[in-house]
Amino acid sequence: MPADTETTLPTLPPRQFTVKERVISNLVQAPIFFSATAAFGTVSLLASLTEKDGRRQHRIARAWARCSLAIAGSPIHVTGLDVLHHHPVAVYASNHLSYMDTPAIFAALPFQFRILARSDLWKLPFIGWHLKRSGQIPVAVDNPRASIASLTNGVRALKAGMPLFVFPEGGRSRNGQLGPFMSGPAYMAIRAGVPIIPMALVGTYELLPIHTRHFSPRPLELRIGAPIATTGLNARQSEALTAQLRQAIEELRIAPPSSY
Repeated sequence: MPADTETTLPTLPPRQFTVKERVISNLVQAPIFFSATAAFGTVSLLASLTEKDGRRQHRIARAWARCSLAIAGSPIHVTGLDVLHHHPVAVYASNHLSYMDTPAIFAALPFQFRILARSDLWKLPFIGWHLKRSGQIPVAVDNPRASIASLTNGVRALKAGMPLFVFPEGGRSRNGQLGPFMSGPAYMAIRAGVPIIPMALVGTYELLPIHTRHFSPRPLELRIGAPIATTGLNARQSEALTAQLRQAIEELRIAPPSSY
C-alpha cells in the first residue's frame, strides 16, 4: 500500500518551448544522446562478457551518465555527500521526475550500487540490455507475487553488502510534485537491517518532464538527507517508515536552493 501526505507546492504547468529550443533539442541534443546511449550500451555489454561483479559496467554507466548530462547542458551539484561516507550500505530513495533522473543519479553517487526499477525498462534496447547484464533488479509493479520476489532479491543484495537505489513512487511525476510512495524500499531496509537515505532531485522535471521530448538545459541538484535508522523495526512498520521517508524527501525537495 502506498503512503502519502499532502504536497506544499503548486502544480507546475507544462512549459512552452521556443522554436529554437525545439530545433536544438531535436536535431542536436537528442541524436547525440541516443547515439551515446547506444555506444556506451554496446561497450557495457562487451564488458559484461568478461566480469561477474559489474564494477566495470558500473564505471561505464557513470561515464554514460556524465556524458548524458553534458549533452543536456545540465551540470549536477550534490549536497550532503558526507552522509554517503558514513553509510556505505543502505537503501537510497529519491523522488522521480524525469527520464534524466537515472543519469543524474549515476553521475552523482560515487560508488557502485544496484537499482530497483520497473521491469518494463528491461525491454528497452541498450538500456534494458545493460540493466539485465549488470545485475540490476526488475520490479513488476502490477504483479504482487513477482514484486515480492524482487524485494527478496533486493534484501539479498543489501545483506551481501551492495547498496540499493530505488524510486519509491514507482514512476515519473506528471506534474513535478511528490506522488504516493510504495512501501517496498522501507520493507527492504527493515529486513536487511540497513538505514534508508532520503534524497531529492531538483531540476530534472524542468529539464525533461514526462509530457515532452525536448531538453531544457539547467543546473541540477541532488540533495542527500539524514539517514533514517531501521534498528528495532519489523516489517509491520514498513508503512510508518514509508511515511517518514516521504516526509523527509518532501522537506529536501522544497528547501531553498543551495548555492551552485
